Amino acid sequence: MLQVISASRRTDLPRCFPETLSAWLREGQVKVKNPFNGRERLVELKPALVHTLVLWSKDYSSLLENAGGLRERLGHYKQVFFHFTITGLGGTLLEPGIIPLEKAVHQFRELIELAGDPGRVNWRFDPIVFWREGGDIQSNLEAFERIAAAASAAGLRTVTVSLCQWYKKSRYRAGKYKLPWVTPGSDRTQEISERLQETAQKKGMEVRACCSPDLTPFGIKPARCIDGELLTRLHPQKEIAVLKKDTGQRPDCGCTLSVDIGSYQMACPQGCVYCYANPR
Repeated sequence: MLQVISASRRTDLPRCFPETLSAWLREGQVKVKNPFNGRERLVELKPALVHTLVLWSKDYSSLLENAGGLRERLGHYKQVFFHFTITGLGGTLLEPGIIPLEKAVHQFRELIELAGDPGRVNWRFDPIVFWREGGDIQSNLEAFERIAAAASAAGLRTVTVSLCQWYKKSRYRAGKYKLPWVTPGSDRTQEISERLQETAQKKGMEVRACCSPDLTPFGIKPARCIDGELLTRLHPQKEIAVLKKDTGQRPDCGCTLSVDIGSYQMACPQGCVYCYANPR
């Protein structure tokens, strides 16, 4: 069965390493080291062996400008799916190397054109962050409606959300920058969930929760960010993707099986404070 290739959960390949990604695709294979046991495997990237190439980024400008020939290289694949993260925090202390949302949302239409179907582009409002500033609790939640309006106008119909999970390394980073992060309680979480659904519904969009079981009791369905059933429906030749659950992900993850070709050693220079990976 054809593989679904993820590029990548571990670092922003399209934005920060487009030349490298393009070279891997051109060569038709890449050696990938397992981040947990260090074992190396050869992953085939030849278009004939790939069901869908799933890309993840907070800024697709490098790809859209064909850096390293990446945009041209994507044309050899039958299906490319884009996860596009816009949180409204671009250019702030929390996301110092990310473009502001006003610039980011202009990429929606070009991505849809490149993908060939709005169903192959998914907006990620991920994560939702709360912190204290000047005695008040601040959040990027206020940006949701503005981004949703732009996404809906471009033709997008799905948005994936999550509440920020402060891992050990991100808590250390937050302390270094004196960022007093806040975890919302149950009542606030219900309010957030209802507000997200109401806003998304008004824009004709469906909201799903990625690894955020705190949100799902209040009506938001769990996300499958890599969804074999969806990728099968969207596929130009209706070729069947793997439907088996990806047990290599977090317990709450609903994704089906894929092969991630990124590396935590490829430190992302965008420097998001909350990142679970390895920002520089």
